[in-house]
Amino acid sequence: MNSAGLAVKSGELTALRLFDIAYTIDLAQAESLWAAREGGKASRSQLTSTPPKAVTFGVAPLLFSLGSTTLSLSEREVTAELSVRLYDFGVAALAARIAVADLGWDEYVANFDALDRAVGPASLTFWTQWLDRVREVIRPALDRPAADASLEEDYLIGTVHAFSTPIDASELRDSVDLVALLSGEKRALSTASRRELLSRSFSYYADDLVVLTWDRAFIYEPRSDSDVADVIEVANAQLVEFRYYDTLLDDELPRMYDRVESARGAMSLFASRRFAHLARRLYTLVAEVTELTERVDNALQVTEDVYLARVYSTALGLFRVPALGESVDRKLAIIRDTYAALYGEASSRRAELLEVSVVVLIMLEIVLMLLRR
Repeated sequence: MNSAGLAVKSGELTALRLFDIAYTIDLAQAESLWAAREGGKASRSQLTSTPPKAVTFGVAPLLFSLGSTTLSLSEREVTAELSVRLYDFGVAALAARIAVADLGWDEYVANFDALDRAVGPASLTFWTQWLDRVREVIRPALDRPAADASLEEDYLIGTVHAFSTPIDASELRDSVDLVALLSGEKRALSTASRRELLSRSFSYYADDLVVLTWDRAFIYEPRSDSDVADVIEVANAQLVEFRYYDTLLDDELPRMYDRVESARGAMSLFASRRFAHLARRLYTLVAEVTELTERVDNALQVTEDVYLARVYSTALGLFRVPALGESVDRKLAIIRDTYAALYGEASSRRAELLEVSVVVLIMLEIVLMLLRR
């Protein structure tokens, strides 16, 4: 790679941190609360260059500006613009964006790594202080707010809008070391590792490029469109939410087994009521999780834009969102089967109770007849 003569004329470095903060968020109420308390305007997110009929949000998320802060990157102070995007299914996506200009490629990579060190996985406090500010304002709009911010994901995006020399995507791969940017490694990687790291590359026009990895992405977009970055954020938001439901059901299954055993061990005449109550509880859980997972699944609807559809589906697969979705579906199926079995057992207990009652009444009638004689 010969990147000595190629510089980043304009671009930005973006750090994302996504949190599950509630069961659902009333976005209209959150918008009103933010305007009343902070005096700032909010906007409903939409893809900037893609026709609405091609790609649309299921429910357009809500974007707030949080102002700016100062970060130290590579021993120099830079200004980061902060924002938060709220999704109706309960996820808050915080972002710190740093504009860059006239940086050599190696310096651009160094700043990208420095941003990771400054606000990456080890810097949870930096994000939670901004998250707490947002939650304090919009708390009335949160349905069943999360007790803590322990469920979260982070992601880094390096974006270039223009290089010092016009260059197309095929030349760019040979002119700069994208592996150094995407891996964060200082040592040279093996040929197989380099090939794997660059395997999820996409270009629509000759002069644009997107490369996705598990925790980083590179975007070369001369038209300054943000659609690809927004799609990557949605995929991360879905990852957070499916992780939440997977964890919720992991915790619920052992409790469900214990409750079933407790109900079955009851020998009282009211055992059927226990079965019916437990069945109703499980049915409610299944209905709620199914409704919310469908809402998460439909967070972004891609119909006609084949390029964004490929980027989006690749990001979902890379983040293992479909695998988590299947895991949630399997656990929901177990709970549904348990609900059906409990409902059947409750009905059987009631039928047995009715049969016993009929027999007792017949015997009582016989006894009364004998006593009259």
